[in-house]
Amino acid sequence: MNPFRYAQVRDSATAIATVHPDSSAYYIAGGTNILDLMKDDVLTPGLLVDITQLPMRGIDSTATGVRIGSLATMADVADAANVKSGFPAVSQSLLNSASPQLRNMATIGGNLMQRTRCAYFRDTSQACNKRTPGNGCSAIAGQNRGHAVIGGSDHCICTHPSDLAVALLTVDAIVHVRGARGVRSMPIASLYVLPGNTPSRETVLERGDLIEAVELPSSAHARRSAYLKVRDRASYEFALVSVSAALEINGGMIRTARVALGGVAPNPWRSHEAESALVGKPATHSTFVAAGAAATRGMRGYGHNDFKVVLTERSVVRALQTAGGAA
Repeated sequence: MNPFRYAQVRDSATAIATVHPDSSAYYIAGGTNILDLMKDDVLTPGLLVDITQLPMRGIDSTATGVRIGSLATMADVADAANVKSGFPAVSQSLLNSASPQLRNMATIGGNLMQRTRCAYFRDTSQACNKRTPGNGCSAIAGQNRGHAVIGGSDHCICTHPSDLAVALLTVDAIVHVRGARGVRSMPIASLYVLPGNTPSRETVLERGDLIEAVELPSSAHARRSAYLKVRDRASYEFALVSVSAALEINGGMIRTARVALGGVAPNPWRSHEAESALVGKPATHSTFVAAGAAATRGMRGYGHNDFKVVLTERSVVRALQTAGGAA
């Protein structure tokens, strides 16, 4: 690990003013991701800016939903009564993430900004366009069992590691950001960018931008949501495939549907195809099967990960059965 400087700040303005002009500066909160990257020499910060003293730990009910400060821990959010009752998929996604020890340290903002767990990205002896632009992608012809089957490019087929971000897609979460250009808000889907020709750019955030809060708007479909994670082992493990499903059902008919996938794309992946197969249809097994098939349109494997296409289809059906089970 290279030597680095350390600074602690107590307000967002100072944090942004410190990081924005310094290309070697990075924020640190729980440290559960950035310290790993430093140990692997993937990141070599010259300055770590500790933001843990910023007042952004609230999990507050509002007139329109719940506002979660970006420094709230995964454990606290998973256990919050207003999250469990109004947004069960969010709570479930967090409880299926990492280990209890990590959930007690890791923050909501850090979870959304974590980097891919692709082994080639984390091994500096291997070619990786995300780590070193123009260097190639070892995963495409390599051991790609855990890699993307949709949304990738000839330059990168990594997968996004966040469980939480997948669930946030299905509850229409809003991300609140403060930066050198001021304050702005965006849907969670607009936060991430696909690799395309520039896999080193993962989000729309600019240098110094700070996620301050995540807003969960109350809705009928958010209250009827569920998160399913399929992985090699039940303990600390990243998803092979995950599905977050949210349904509004009235009189046995699906009025609103959200379906999002994890473990299959470089970004948390919302399946508009699956949603179109659900809305206006009865909440039945045959409808869910049709949605599962629709969710896999455009997917293709790279050899070792071909199984993910069928696994996705079956996982979507199971997640929808859970979300719509009381219909």
